[in-house]
Amino acid sequence: MKIGLIGGSGLYEIEGLEITKEVSISTPYGDPSSVYKIGTICDKEIVFLPRHGIPHSIPPHKINYRANIWGFKSLGVDRILSVSAVGGINKDMPPGSIVLLDQIIDMTIGARISTFHDEDKVVHIDFTNPYCPEMRDLIIKASHNIGVPINKAGTYICTNGPRLETAKEIKFFSMIGADVVGMTAMPEASLARELEICISGISVVTNYAAGISERKLTTTEVVETMKNSIDRIKSLIKEVISQTPDSRSCPCKDALKDAEL
Repeated sequence: MKIGLIGGSGLYEIEGLEITKEVSISTPYGDPSSVYKIGTICDKEIVFLPRHGIPHSIPPHKINYRANIWGFKSLGVDRILSVSAVGGINKDMPPGSIVLLDQIIDMTIGARISTFHDEDKVVHIDFTNPYCPEMRDLIIKASHNIGVPINKAGTYICTNGPRLETAKEIKFFSMIGADVVGMTAMPEASLARELEICISGISVVTNYAAGISERKLTTTEVVETMKNSIDRIKSLIKEVISQTPDSRSCPCKDALKDAEL
C-alpha cells in the first residue's frame, strides 16, 4: 500500500518524510508537474508530488492533471491526500480554517480535459460523493486525536483561473451552496475516481473571496496565511498516515464496476 500526497500552494515538503528516491515518469498523457518523491512516514510508503511544480511555476489551468494522477497509479498508489489553498465564501470558515471537503461544484467543464476515457470507451463513473468516505472518517478521527480543529464538511467550487473571481461570481457561488473557491480540485478528483484511487480533499482558507471583505485580494495574503497554517496541516497529515489501514473497504476501489457502456 502506498499513499499519495499532492501538495498545493505552500506545501512543498513534509518534516519526517524520509526521501529514498525520486522518480521521473513519462505518461501517455505527457509529463506530470514534477518528479515524484518517494519516502516513508510512520513506516508507511509515501509518494509526494508538488501540484504546481518546484519552484511554483505551473498555473492551475495548465496543470497536467491526467499525467499527475496516472503517475500515482503507475507507482502503485491507491490513496491520495490532496491539499490546497482556497478562498473563503462561507463566513463560518474564516481565513486559517482547515476544511475537509465533501462536495465539489465544477465550473471548469469544457475548459480542461477531464477524463481518461475520451476515445475508445464510454465510461460514466458515479461521482455522487467525490471524496472517499473512508478517508474522510480517518481524517476526522485524526483531527480529534491531535486536537487540530477542522470543518468536517465543505463544498469546493472549482473555477478555471488564473484570474480571481468577481464579487458577483462569488455571490452566485454562495447562492448555489459553495463554501470555498479554488482552481485545482477538478478534474483531479474525478480522474482519481476513474482510476479507482481513493482521494480526500483538505483545504486551507487563506483569504476571504472577492466581495466577502473590502480588502484587495493578494497572493501575499495567501502565502502568509498558508505559512501560518502549515504546521497544523503537516501534523494532521502525519496522524492520518499513521492511522491508515493497509486494506480498503470503501466503494472507490470498485468505481469502474458497471460504469462502462
